[in-house]
Amino acid sequence: MTPPIVKRYFIAFEKYKWIGLASFALVVAGSTVVAIQPAPPTTYVADGALTYNRPPVSFSATGSEIQQQGQELSQEVLLSDQIIESVAAKVNVQPKTIGTSVALNLPEKNRAGELTSTIINLKYKDTDPKRAQEVLQELMQAMVNLSGEINTRRLTAIIQKINERVPQAKSELQAAEKKLEQYDRIQRPAILAAENGTLLAAVTSSQNQQRQIQLTISGIDAQIRSLQDKLGLNVGQAYVSSALSADPILAGLRSQIYQTESQIALLRKDLRPEHPNMIQLQRQKQAIEELLQQRAAEVVGGGGTAAPLANNVTGIRAQSSLDPARQQLANQMVALQTQRETLQQQFAEQIREEAKLRQEYSQIPNKQLERSRLEQEVGLKKAVYDQMQTKLTDAQTAEAETVSSLSIARLPVVIADVKKQNNPIVTLGVGSFLGLLVGGGVIFLLGALENTFKTHEDIRNSFKQREVALLGEVPLMPVEDVDPAAMPILLSHDSPYLEFYEKLRSNLRRIGGKDLKVLLITSTISQEGKTVSAYNLGIATARAGKRTLIIETDLRSPSRATSLKVTPDPDASVEPLRYYARLSECIRLVPDVENLYIIPSPGPVRQSAAILESSEMRRLIEDARERYDFVILDTTPLSVSNDPLLIQPYSDGIVLVARPNYTQENMLGEAIDQLVEAELGLLGGITNGADIAVFVPSSDETSLVSSSHLEDSEEVSAGAGKN
Repeated sequence: MTPPIVKRYFIAFEKYKWIGLASFALVVAGSTVVAIQPAPPTTYVADGALTYNRPPVSFSATGSEIQQQGQELSQEVLLSDQIIESVAAKVNVQPKTIGTSVALNLPEKNRAGELTSTIINLKYKDTDPKRAQEVLQELMQAMVNLSGEINTRRLTAIIQKINERVPQAKSELQAAEKKLEQYDRIQRPAILAAENGTLLAAVTSSQNQQRQIQLTISGIDAQIRSLQDKLGLNVGQAYVSSALSADPILAGLRSQIYQTESQIALLRKDLRPEHPNMIQLQRQKQAIEELLQQRAAEVVGGGGTAAPLANNVTGIRAQSSLDPARQQLANQMVALQTQRETLQQQFAEQIREEAKLRQEYSQIPNKQLERSRLEQEVGLKKAVYDQMQTKLTDAQTAEAETVSSLSIARLPVVIADVKKQNNPIVTLGVGSFLGLLVGGGVIFLLGALENTFKTHEDIRNSFKQREVALLGEVPLMPVEDVDPAAMPILLSHDSPYLEFYEKLRSNLRRIGGKDLKVLLITSTISQEGKTVSAYNLGIATARAGKRTLIIETDLRSPSRATSLKVTPDPDASVEPLRYYARLSECIRLVPDVENLYIIPSPGPVRQSAAILESSEMRRLIEDARERYDFVILDTTPLSVSNDPLLIQPYSDGIVLVARPNYTQENMLGEAIDQLVEAELGLLGGITNGADIAVFVPSSDETSLVSSSHLEDSEEVSAGAGKN
């Protein structure tokens, strides 16, 4: 049995053999051109060497560093355009020729980064030995000069860079010193006070003064309490009573009030309150009392907020009636209160002063750290400035010892390089072998890029991976009719291909069961043989004794009923709905097959979807389900339209047809996934045009013929691939 990969290659070879032959011819032609090339001319190789060197005596670190850097020149630097162009101008050779003919081998480095050798090997090829030696010698001398120039430029750049940085470093050092000086002017006294203990002594003195003031306030509080007990007044009342009692106007007003009250008391016995004299005396008393209140408010002052003042005349008269002895005690109490308030203010001031001293003392560590930071900054700036001065001096010293890091270790020596001519036979043999590989690879690659199934084994594996039943594999069949539009139909009773459709029919009956009466057959694209499968399955079913009806529901294509020798109604496309409504007129009997009937398609027609969803189509299929044992619906491909999905509800199951060299892998997978996920009743698949053996009976014996032999016939490919 031929492996599937070999089958796929032979199929691709049949399609792309001319492209493969063209690729083979191109490779062979290229090898022929190489084989007939004449022997190359003799070339001469000039071989020389450079070495790394150092000055005999080194007085500066900068000079040693520059010499060390000179040993790290790359090939791009040594063979730069500047070097090649300068040498080309001297020896009168094209720069491009020198660049392609020179070879340079730098010494390698070990794991520690050190050079394993100090020798740089150079080679130059040319057809003239004298010119080869001259060019290589000029190249080596130019490289030596370039190394010296690079070292000098590096030293000059170092000196220039230091000179550029020195003024800035000096100004930064001066700025840092100035900041330290300014900080010392402001914060240094406080730091020194903290360091010599003056600040702590001030805090202690403040605390002592606070204790002394508190003792004094305690004594004053005792005196005030003693006077309060004697007078029966607090400090505020004592202040008001002393002020009111000392005022002569208030004393006079009080006397007038007493006189008026005395007159009222005398007249109250003889006169009624409504008497004019009584009313006049009352008014006079009220006027004097108002004057008393106004004068009391003037004496106390502040609207009564500083010292409490009685709201009525009686209270004012009582507060202003102190005798001289009590008045002296009240004045003493007020003086003590004033002294107490003064001491309290001094105590609060001492507390604030102590807090200020403590806060200043707490900031001393930060100030010391800030001063240390400024001192460090000055030190760093000074160190940078001193290093620059040292580096500048060292670089100026290195000017006297900076030389080239390269020198000529070995002068160029010319050696002849004679090449042998290639063997034409060997070259052609290798070219032919490579041509076969390239041609075969191109054919295989083009076949793989088609994204189509090459063999029926590939389709079988695809169905198996998606757990879809393979109902049957049908080989390619010859077309007996000379009509190019005809299809391979099994009208003959002794056809050897009828057995494959009989197996397909039995598999459908086994999987679908007795309830399977209406079967829908579709495919992913056209030319996969769905119509051929539908017709031949109908023939196999009819010959099994079942009344079978084939309904062409592909309304987007013309009817293929002529392959069954049935002539479609030419007027059916005018009124398709009326055509389907008359069941007796649209059903045709297949003349050469008993029990087989067909309803030819009126297509191509417009609005095929509306016709498939119409009530006429529904009644037609329902009536056919009752009258026939088996109904086959031949629909459009899934990639063309959704017509199979519209008519699917009328069917009992769907069969998907695939064909090698036509069915695309991704489209078949998407179709299966769509039908399975939507639960549309996918029963299985059919492989049409499979490369399988067929028993063909002959007059003397039964011969075994592979269906691949039939692919040479143009009629076979056309007939099986139309639908």
